[in-house]
Order: sequence, then C-alpha cells, then structure tokens
Amino acid sequence: MNNRVGLVILAAGKGKRMQEEAGNELPKVLQPLHGKPLIRHLIEGLRGAPVMWPPVIVIGFKGELVERELGPEFTYVRQEEQLGTGHATLQARPALEGKVEHVLVLYGDHPLVPLSVVEAIVMAHVEHDNTLMMATVTVPDFEDWRVGLLTYGHIVCDDAGKPTRIIEYKDATEAERAIRTVNPGYYCFRAEWLWPHLEQLKNENAQGEYYLTDLLGMAIAEGARVETVGIDAKAALGVNTVAELKRLEGLV
Repeated sequence: MNNRVGLVILAAGKGKRMQEEAGNELPKVLQPLHGKPLIRHLIEGLRGAPVMWPPVIVIGFKGELVERELGPEFTYVRQEEQLGTGHATLQARPALEGKVEHVLVLYGDHPLVPLSVVEAIVMAHVEHDNTLMMATVTVPDFEDWRVGLLTYGHIVCDDAGKPTRIIEYKDATEAERAIRTVNPGYYCFRAEWLWPHLEQLKNENAQGEYYLTDLLGMAIAEGARVETVGIDAKAALGVNTVAELKRLEGLV
C-alpha cells in the first residue's frame, strides 16, 4: 500500500434508468453482477493496490444501503445533490486533504478494473511527478460489447497526439463522437493541485454539472505535467442499463 495516494470511489449516482429497467430502487452501484453488487466487484479487485486503505467512498442516493453492504471498514462521505463528478470528488476533500499527496479517482459502477490498471496509473503518476494522470481507451469501433463506450467522453488530441480536452458525449458534435479514443474516467491527481481546481469548475454544459473531465483543460492551460496511460477496453466498462449489465455478465 502507498500512504501517499488516497483513493476516492464515486458511488453517489441513483441510476434512474437502471432502476426502471431492472424493476428495483437500488443505487446503481448495488445492482448485482453475477449475484454480487457492482461496487463489491471493484473493491475486491483493488485490495493490495498501491493506495492508502481504506478508500473514501462518496455516497448519495440511498447511501445507507451502500454502507450496509460494504460495512464499517470504509470512510464514507455524502454528496447531497447530484451535481456531477467534479462536485462528487470535492466531497472527499475533508477526509483526505493534508493526509495524502495524490488522489486516485475511480467509479463504483465500473466493476472490471483490475489491480494491474490501478498499479499502472499510480506508479507512472508518482514516478513522473505528474499533476494529472489519466487512463485512455482506444477501440477499433463501437460495436459488440464496446457499444457502451460510445457514450463516454471523447478525447480530442492535437496534431502531436497529445490530449487537449475531453468532450462529454452529450456536448459532442458528430465528428467528435466518431473519435475512437475515449475517457473511462480514471484519474490520479496531485492533491494540492486538485482541491482548489475542483472549486474552480463551471457547470456550463448540457448536463448543468461540474465535470471532473474539465480539469484536463485547466491543467494543460497552466502548462502542468499531464500524461496518459492506455488500458484495455474491458477494464473501462461501466453500467448504466440492463443491456450493459448483461454484456458484462458475458465477459466475466
């Protein structure tokens, strides 16, 4: 374990569409994959990761059910309003500020993140003294089990192939949606840079939310050290619908 790196798992989403399709009122991270909640798949795969343990879990809708499922081992913070991933991450500030040098952010509804991916992100981030390290996924197409990746943020790069910004699907043009490199949302930040920049996020987008993805553009504009690491597409898969859940069932 690495006490320099704090882990934040975002688990506050309600998952309204999933609830309607599945016929239940469970928070999205508690929807079952092969009989086990999505977030438990993730956490069980992270034990032994180079991060401070236990992680901070950001809960929201029916958060008491998440706490009951996972137990008292973890640190829980609450996002009272669903105002986006940037806002959710900010809720972890009191629990981590001054205690860690870096912050890794993952999602509770992404159950297939292997330990090797976390190690690759964290080790490269710390070793290279980055301000921001982000995972990327490049696919040949958005067919078959990769179809869900189409609605991820698409990564716009400059002529040298370096990322310049991330466009969320709902804000993207057709040309931007055709970009085959997408953002799974896994980041590692230098903590002292992260907290004040989360406070600076704007919600001027189609969702009216504070996007964690906007931190990339802020870091680049400041000339901060930013790097990416490519990961396997299956490690990036999340769940928003029953169809996506069934596709994951076929992959696990």
